[in-house]
Parts: sequence; C-alpha cells; structure tokens
Amino acid sequence: MKQKISFLILAFVLFAMGSQAKKEEAQLSIKSINLDYPCPAIPFYHFFAELELPEASIIEVEAEVNGKVLRSTDLYREKDVIEKEYPPLSHRPPSGYGLSHDATLYKNPNVVGWVKWEPGKKYNIKLTVRMKEGVENSSDDKFLSQTVTLTSPNDAKIFDTAWKNYKSVVLSETAGIDRKSEAVEAVVAFYPDEAFDLKREVRVVEFDSKIHAVKEVPCQVYDLQKYTEEDDMAPDENGNPTHAVPLWFPTLSARVAFLADVPANTSKVYLIYYNNDKALTKVYNSNLKVQGEMPGISIDNGALTVSLHNNSGHLDQLMLKDRPDFPLFHRMETNGAVHWNPGIYSPPRPWTHTADWNPPKNINLISGPVVTVAELWDNLRDIPEVDASVRYEFHPDVPYIITTTNMRINETINCIALRNGEVVFKRELMTHAAWFDAVRNKVITYDVTDMPDLTDLKMEDDVPWISFYNKDTHIGFAGIQLSYANTGIESRERLLNPYMYITGGPWIYWARALSLPFLSSNMQQMVPAMKGNFFTEKWAYLVFETKDGEEPYQPVLDWKKRLTHPLKIHLVEEVDNRVSKSVQEIYIDEGKSGWEERETGKHQE
Repeated sequence: MKQKISFLILAFVLFAMGSQAKKEEAQLSIKSINLDYPCPAIPFYHFFAELELPEASIIEVEAEVNGKVLRSTDLYREKDVIEKEYPPLSHRPPSGYGLSHDATLYKNPNVVGWVKWEPGKKYNIKLTVRMKEGVENSSDDKFLSQTVTLTSPNDAKIFDTAWKNYKSVVLSETAGIDRKSEAVEAVVAFYPDEAFDLKREVRVVEFDSKIHAVKEVPCQVYDLQKYTEEDDMAPDENGNPTHAVPLWFPTLSARVAFLADVPANTSKVYLIYYNNDKALTKVYNSNLKVQGEMPGISIDNGALTVSLHNNSGHLDQLMLKDRPDFPLFHRMETNGAVHWNPGIYSPPRPWTHTADWNPPKNINLISGPVVTVAELWDNLRDIPEVDASVRYEFHPDVPYIITTTNMRINETINCIALRNGEVVFKRELMTHAAWFDAVRNKVITYDVTDMPDLTDLKMEDDVPWISFYNKDTHIGFAGIQLSYANTGIESRERLLNPYMYITGGPWIYWARALSLPFLSSNMQQMVPAMKGNFFTEKWAYLVFETKDGEEPYQPVLDWKKRLTHPLKIHLVEEVDNRVSKSVQEIYIDEGKSGWEERETGKHQE
C-alpha cells in the first residue's frame, strides 16, 4: 500500500514577527512529531509534525531546533495529498514568501523542517504558530507554541558528519526499465565559502528509503564556473540606500555526474555532500579509460573501444570489446573518418567538413570515472563564415557514444550543400540498412549490397533511428536521434527540403540534408545559409550485435527506449541562512507590478 502524506508544499515558511512584541504564547496542540529519513517526497533528514489549531486561520510558523531558528521549513495543507514515493508536485520558494503573503486558511497543518540529525542525539524542537485575522501582522494576533524533545534512532546509518552540507537529488524512472549504473548529471550551485575544492570534497550517496541504508557511489565534478563579484550595497551619492538586501551573492556552479541504480517506475534519493575542507581526494575506479593525447585519443569504456582521428578528433574506429575481430571504420575518402559533419559546399571553395580539421583551433578533454568528454570547435576550414562544434560523451559499460554537433552561420553564405549528422563506413562492412519510416508507419529494411551506386534512400529529417548491420558478422551500428533543432536570430532558418538519406559508393553513409541542391534535380543551384542561423542535433551512436531469433534491429529498439527516456532529475536544496527574507527586483521600466489590487502582495512594503 502506498504511503501518503497529506499536504500542499508551500516551501520556506518565514515567521515574520515584525517590529511588534510577541504576545504571551498559549499551548500549541501537536498531534504527532518525529524525526524522519529522506524519501522522494521529502528528500532530506527532517522532522515531521502534525498540528491541530483551535480554528482555521491564516498563520505563520516558526521552528527552532536546539535554540536555532530554521530557515528551511515547509508548511503543508491537510486537504491536499502527495505520495511519499514520488517527488513533490508543488513548491513555494523563498522568493514566493518574499513577494507575497500566504493567505491560506489552515486548520490542521503539517510542518516539516530540514534537520541534519545524527544518530542517538537529542533535539529540542520548538514550534510557534502565529494565528492571524488577515495577511498583515496585527497586535490582535494569537501565538501558540510548544517544545518537544526527540531522540534520533541510535542505529541510524548516515554519511560522515565531517561533510557539513548536502543537496538532494530525486531520480525518477519513467520507461519501466531497471537502471543499473546509469550516468546522471546535474548542475549544482554553491556558495564559495562552502566549496573549498569541489573536485576533492564532493561525495554522492545513494539513500535507500525502504531500509534507510546509505551507499557512496562513483562521482565526478567538472566544468566549474565561479562568479565572484559581490553586490555593492553602498548608498548613493546623497547617502540614501540603493537597496535593502543583496540582489545576488557570489556563486560557484559545477556539473556533478554520478552513477545511479533506479528500479523501474520508481524514484530514489541521492545526496550530494560537500563543505569539508579536510576531505581527501577520492579515486573511483571504473571501466572508462583514456589513452593518448587529443585529438587522437583512444577510449575504452568496458563495452566499446573507440579511436578518434589523429588530425580531426572525429570518430575513426569503433569496436565491441567482445567482438574484436570486427572493427568498424571508413578510410576510403580524404580524411577517412567515420563521423564527418557538420559541413558545407560553397563553390568555388572546396567541400569542407568538421572531419577535415587538421586540427581544430579549440580542443578540450574532460576525463573521469563517470564521463569522458571530447570537445572540438572551430570555423569550418576555409569557411570563416561558419563555426561548428563536435562533442562526444563516453560513459562506462555502455555500447554507445552521445554525440552533439552544432553549426552557426556568422555571415550569410550561398551553398550547394549544407549538411549535418553524417556517418560513413567502408561499404563491405555492411549488408543491410534499417530505419523507422514515419510515413509508412513501419520499419524499413533494405539490402544495401543490392543498391546501385549513388542511389539515395530518403527518410524524414526527424527519423527516430537509423541503422546499418551485417547479416554475416552480426555487427551493426545505429544512430538514435535524441534531439534536433534549427533556428535563427537575425534571419529565419532557410532550408531546402530537409531530410535524412542513405547512399552508397565505395563507402556507405547516412547524412542530414539541411539544404542539399547537390542531390536535387538542379544540382548547381545555390541556396543561402542565412546569418544568425543555428543548427544543432544530438545522437546516441550505438554499436550492437544482432541475435538469432529476433529482428536484427531489435537491440536498437531496446536502447532507444532507454536513451529517449533518461532518468528525471529533481534537485532540492536547504534554504541558507544568508538568503534574505524580503525580495527586491529591478524592472527595466517603471509601471505597474500587477500586484496593486491583490492584498497578498508585498511589493509596496
């Protein structure tokens, strides 16, 4: 039977007593109160209290734990229901309370407070309720309070208390697939005085809400960005204050990647611990290994071995680890890479592709136990009007590579070919192609050994997947389309009949035609790629093995279901004491705020 908590989250309840003296407090009726563990609905260590008020009222609630007022307190309404095993549906942030009064009438509210309790310790919790007749504070307001002492479980398993803070991440699985060691990434923000060396000190802990067990999992911190400028709170030239509270604080943000286990159709809590200046560097072992120097590195992730081209850094050879006798490669035309585009043909200048970089001006490698990222960007060779980038992401123990390609048109350029998403192999390596045809609403399989040279097989530009495979070696390669977008700033995108296609010669390849007069009936017409246009797409490139007794492309369908339904991420953070209780916004023009006729607004205070 599902556990349920009855509430509507109205997070971060501020108990603003104002300048009025607190009246004598009467006894508050607490029906129940306990210290509890993280769960998806409340993914942090906390107390949970059920209150009973003498009558329905607008209220403010304050919680003190061992004499310290909590900033991170949530107020729940009894009539609304949320299931404990799922993330909360609603949340009222500090800015919400800073900009608007809560005019809800509460009779039997529930209160939750973020308490980083430790095993076997006592906690004095004082709850105070201010009962109000209106949204504004009044001398007629009634105060109810009660203090209780709770002892946390002696046998509770928690993470090392040397780490002073943590953030919560709730992961939810929605495709009905058990996830094992699935790579997850979240961008997380920190205050600089609580983040001494994030790469050294961050730990990620899996929390099992059923048995209350904690387990550290491999993690990786990278792509740190720091904004150090502080808000200038000095008065203006006349000595008048410019604003009452800081508009911002210095902030450090980073990507935190980790490996997660989430059973099918469930949610699970992970805790990101930080703020331990004495933490030692932790080395996590995984099957993700990198050899060589960029751009021509080799990657072994336990399932695949991949080589990047020595000049361009593009995919050059791929091989399943347990089928080393059947590598996949191209090496037939010019640079010989497997992955070719973005690219353009604007005669009289030559065809140029990102695979022709030798090398690109910008190269970046991020290597770790959870993710290895190879990034390359530059203008296309001999085409300064067009910038492009290629990014490969590798994770341990999976037979795919996440590939993102982008192209930006800096100045309008006329072309005979504007393409993206091209993958090329030596023709003898593949016997068949398969893809899902949206028009016919079925999977098409095609014997490419019987296909005349330079005959194009066309498919929709948003085709969900394409594959090549060899019926004799049982090795295949697929592209699973994860995202695709074309847009523009200065100019609307201008594409001539965009589509995907397969064609063959000494090689066999698929590619995206954005504008491709070269393969049209009038191959010498020039179509402009407009200034400000931007083209982006993301694919999972999968190497797979066909199995007897099932369709050769079945592994592609299985991986597509998983890759197009990544784990959903819900980040929950404690409200820091430095967060202001009021909000000041800067508007670009003077005028109405929209709150003038609404009594709950605080904009005029």
